Amino acid sequence: MSRIVRGGLIQATLVGSGDDPIDKIKNAMLEKHISMIDEAGEKGVQVLCLQELFYGPYFCAEQKTKWYELVEKIPEGDTTKLMQDLAKKHNMVIIVPIYEEEITGIYYNTAAVIDADGTYLGKYRKHHIPHCDPGFWEKFYFKPGNLGFPVFKTAYTDIGVYICYDRHFPEGARILGLNGAEIIFNPSATVAGLSEYLWELEQPAHAVANGYFVGAINRVGKEAPWNIGEFYGSSYFCSPRGKIIAQASRDKDELVIAELNLDEIKEVRNVWQFYRDRRPETYKKIIQI
Repeated sequence: MSRIVRGGLIQATLVGSGDDPIDKIKNAMLEKHISMIDEAGEKGVQVLCLQELFYGPYFCAEQKTKWYELVEKIPEGDTTKLMQDLAKKHNMVIIVPIYEEEITGIYYNTAAVIDADGTYLGKYRKHHIPHCDPGFWEKFYFKPGNLGFPVFKTAYTDIGVYICYDRHFPEGARILGLNGAEIIFNPSATVAGLSEYLWELEQPAHAVANGYFVGAINRVGKEAPWNIGEFYGSSYFCSPRGKIIAQASRDKDELVIAELNLDEIKEVRNVWQFYRDRRPETYKKIIQI
């Protein structure tokens, strides 16, 4: 019998403006996502991922300490607990991007992973932190991740997480595969004119190079008051052969659903023996420069 997992991705526009009170923004975004998570549950989604920094705007478009108010502890924070309840309600694995507080002043761009029975399984912290003009001032907000590249054994499949800018670096994508991931989720916030030509290139390439599925999520719309560009949505799933098998639109809130046949991983790896034929003993230069 084939191992079929129904995967889901949620892309969403910002409610209101970044000028609104922070609590108002957060509550509105949580309300929107609860509705979309319930929709995913009704449609039988088993593994669901939300977009990067899902309960707020992409505030890294400016450098202001007021956005530190969005940090939460993981798993003690209210958002993790809310998602645990929703996961249990729908018997659904949920990957939840959260602005994480380790201690006061030490913050990470993190994703919590919650199993289908509501159990908190662990977290991934974004490794690669961009800091560039215009509007991606992430080093002001986040320390680089320090938890490695964990793979989470969920009720349905073994998953890994790679957050936004991480996707430009093949090294972690390979480690996630070597650690046993069958599906990699990449929650993102990326705008047209900067990375769009890479959006359907890099992650299918990771899928092919490592023989696993990838779920790529991007937020949608222009976010005032910064208007650094259009977050172009286009969230998708791709197969271990690098084929995009389900994709969202560019310009609206959307739930993307795909049937992922995990048996395809073995089929592809039995043909393309990239793990067998790799030569790690010859790659030392990578960490010497």
